[in-house]
Amino acid sequence: MVRPLCRSLALFVAIVSVVSTADADVTLSTSTNPKAEFCSRLNTLLRAEGDAVKSIDGVAMKRLIDAPKSRPGVDPYSQERLDRISKASGGKSWACMAEALYFEARGETLRGMFAVAEVILNRVDDPRYPSSVCGVVNQGTGERFRCQFTYTCDGRPETIGDTRAYQRVGKVAKIMMDGEPRRLTKGATHYHTKAVKPRWSRVFPRTATIGYHHFYREPSRIASR
Repeated sequence: MVRPLCRSLALFVAIVSVVSTADADVTLSTSTNPKAEFCSRLNTLLRAEGDAVKSIDGVAMKRLIDAPKSRPGVDPYSQERLDRISKASGGKSWACMAEALYFEARGETLRGMFAVAEVILNRVDDPRYPSSVCGVVNQGTGERFRCQFTYTCDGRPETIGDTRAYQRVGKVAKIMMDGEPRRLTKGATHYHTKAVKPRWSRVFPRTATIGYHHFYREPSRIASR
């Protein structure tokens, strides 16, 4: 009965270690156990696992728990995945992301929308840019030739007239804001449409071409994702 007991206890402790942030060590008593060596080694493994779980910061743990999961065989950039989200909403950061995707990428494929969202979040993570989604999206707004996203300085009001398109980009924004892995652009911080060729595109390494956009990473940037 010793081995089944240890296995049962190991399963229980493994489950508790994922959902609990308690600092107490878990120890299995082996004082009268003829298989003390086995359980002692199990104790050591469980303590190491508990320490590893406790070392994950709160933000990272939330992303692990809350990030949307794709069913096996379902394209993470498919309409099928978006259809499983009944409604998308959020705070100020979500609203800024949804607005940017609406004006910058609503005519793109879903991959194109996700790719633009990646650029925004890559900038948030880069110390050379503002540290918030709204800060990145509105950087340089109102200053001629300094706005980072064209729609914020084209002189036209930001009027959202296509509700269906806005709901669609809102779902993309929610998925990305919830911690979706950035698989598409290899750390890109810049993009432009195929219709133009800005000067920086001659020296920045191109990382991807998705839909109507080319994506680039600044030469000195080391992608973290």
